[in-house]
Amino acid sequence: MVKYKQTLEVLKIMKNIDQIRNIGITAHVDHGKTTLSDTLLSMAGLLSEKLAGQVLALDYLDIEQKRQMTVKAANVSLYHEYKGKPYVINLIDTPGHVDFQSRTLRALRALDGAIVVVDAVEGVMTQTEMYLRVALEERVRPILFINKIDRLIKELKLSPSEIQQRLVQIVKDINTLIMNYADKEFQKAWLLDPAKGQVAFGSARDRWGLTIPLAAQKGIKISDIIDVYNRGKDAVAELQKAAPLHEAILDMVVKYIPSPREAQKYRIPKIWHGDPNSEIAKYMMECDPNGPLIMMVTDVKVDPHAGLVATGRIFSGTLRPGEEVYLVNAKSPQRILQVSLYMGPYRELADEIPAGNIGAALGLDKARAGETVVHPSLKDVMVPFERMRMITESVVTVALEPKNPQQLTKLIDSLYKLHLEDPSLIVKINEETGEYLLSGVGTLHIEIALTLLKDLYGLDVVASPPVIVYRETIRTESKIFEGKSPNKHNKFYISVRPLDEATIKLIQEGLITEDMDPRERAKILREHAGWDADMARRIIAIDENINIFVDMTTGVQHLREVKDTVVQGFRLAMKEGPLAQEPVRGLLVILHDAVIHEDPAHRGPAQIYPAIRNAIFAGMLTSQPTLLEPILKFDIKTPMEYIGNLSVLITKKRGRIIDIQQSENLARVIAEIPVSESFDMADMLRNATAGKAIWGQDFSRWAPVPDSMLMDLVAKIRQRKGLKPEPPKPEDFISL
Repeated sequence: MVKYKQTLEVLKIMKNIDQIRNIGITAHVDHGKTTLSDTLLSMAGLLSEKLAGQVLALDYLDIEQKRQMTVKAANVSLYHEYKGKPYVINLIDTPGHVDFQSRTLRALRALDGAIVVVDAVEGVMTQTEMYLRVALEERVRPILFINKIDRLIKELKLSPSEIQQRLVQIVKDINTLIMNYADKEFQKAWLLDPAKGQVAFGSARDRWGLTIPLAAQKGIKISDIIDVYNRGKDAVAELQKAAPLHEAILDMVVKYIPSPREAQKYRIPKIWHGDPNSEIAKYMMECDPNGPLIMMVTDVKVDPHAGLVATGRIFSGTLRPGEEVYLVNAKSPQRILQVSLYMGPYRELADEIPAGNIGAALGLDKARAGETVVHPSLKDVMVPFERMRMITESVVTVALEPKNPQQLTKLIDSLYKLHLEDPSLIVKINEETGEYLLSGVGTLHIEIALTLLKDLYGLDVVASPPVIVYRETIRTESKIFEGKSPNKHNKFYISVRPLDEATIKLIQEGLITEDMDPRERAKILREHAGWDADMARRIIAIDENINIFVDMTTGVQHLREVKDTVVQGFRLAMKEGPLAQEPVRGLLVILHDAVIHEDPAHRGPAQIYPAIRNAIFAGMLTSQPTLLEPILKFDIKTPMEYIGNLSVLITKKRGRIIDIQQSENLARVIAEIPVSESFDMADMLRNATAGKAIWGQDFSRWAPVPDSMLMDLVAKIRQRKGLKPEPPKPEDFISL
């Protein structure tokens, strides 16, 4: 039994690919994404009109309602008629706060278009820029909604011409970003032209909206809107009827966002690096519902009654219950038990969901976000979709323990479920101290996770104060060190050197991966990072923290048989470096030679791992080792008179000002501040600017800790982990 009657209409129409649109709503935090979603839901009959804009229906978790903030991506399928023709609009409302960006980035993979929402008063902010950039990199076409026009009238009391100037400036700023970040062939085609109706403006809370063509057609001018707000509530209600927001937005979506068939032609070559001339590519680029099933999982949820629900975009074929599928990354066959559509918090069952749509499947217990799900016939030939890269990293950690010790098993299970739903929440167990460590993107990310543990799983936990996760690296090249296995039968000759910035950038952007064709990888490294061709071809591992392992040996007996163990030894060494047992970043490890015992009994992991680790650590400790700390970029808008206070605050926080731009009496300050100094930044910013600053932040880069602080910091981290405060010496790992 379906909950909403329009679900039946949606299921009928979604078979016609040209009548489908896949869109997301994305913006800086608090610019009005979820309020806009409410309005669209009420239009579709999924929400009463009286409640729209107040209930935040897609923020259906308790914590989202209490905090008035989106912390996960929510899907809903809407029915809309444009010029008498019905359309299905698959909509995803995404979080704006930087701590939850991994969910927004995953949602973008399922979409063909994005409604970028900008607050008319605040303008284009950090997260607006960040999410628009990623959307353009994924070839997701943007359209624009300038929200909160009522604030320009009621708070700033601007004249019609000043309001017009403000809108023109926002469109100009968005178009500059499109020119900067879109691929060449889309730069001009995707520029927003307000005269064509590619930009809407209005108020999501008051549920009215217009585009320039609609305003001309209805004879509504900016001066009329000012008059409406001066006359009060009843006049605003009339404006809602005369210019309903959903009409402006959804007409714009149908007209300017491409259908899946159109979009997949240019999106597939970007997000899938298989052979563009293969049969598989043809099925996906034609969005063929009769082809073999190919789906990319963008989100997994743990349903307390049903188990794991995998949601994703179907690029080819049709998703049906009862069918066998194959998970390419997990290398595992599975059977789909149930197929459904998400309508906010509810799932509506479906008999089938064809290519071009976003569907949910039950039964794929081994699927994780980023998984490629295919028909079993493609098991050996399917190249998985490009990995989705994260812009920010999980750099804030807390140690957890349940208030009730008997709930320890439940805590482990619940943390595992939270990690499944949000892979940027990382769970580790500290073997030395027995602590359960939870790492997140920021303090808010952790705070929300702890609240979810209580709300969803009934767990009260005690958390330590948040600490920063640093990275270990080196500044010079080491000589070759010999690493011996404990039984002295295996020897490895290894040196280390720092990776150059060009290589790090290639790995970060996903242009270089461990599982790509070695010749193609070598070509990119040679051309873009100046690598030696022979060394580039001999890469055998690229670790998740951006470290590379190269095998430069020739003719070493038995090395092939232990290669996997050697690589695993390298990965383990990269997880916890010698200085402070923090993850290692930006290291090139070179294996020059090896002596391997002929008897497999003498060359197991217990012998190989320490030998590899000891040689790498000795190399690191003789190569000017240091710690890297995560740096945040702050984008602060403030009245000019507070610039002096801001400069003092930023300097006090070990930060630096990168740029100051002035427009009228407002200044926009771009600054960098270490994460470790940023915990009380919100309060400090309010104090420094008498509460008049608006700001955004995102992850900027990793930077070396100042030498004057290094040894103190290393000692503190080591003591916190129950280690001796002094770091080890090279001779602790190797006899020099």
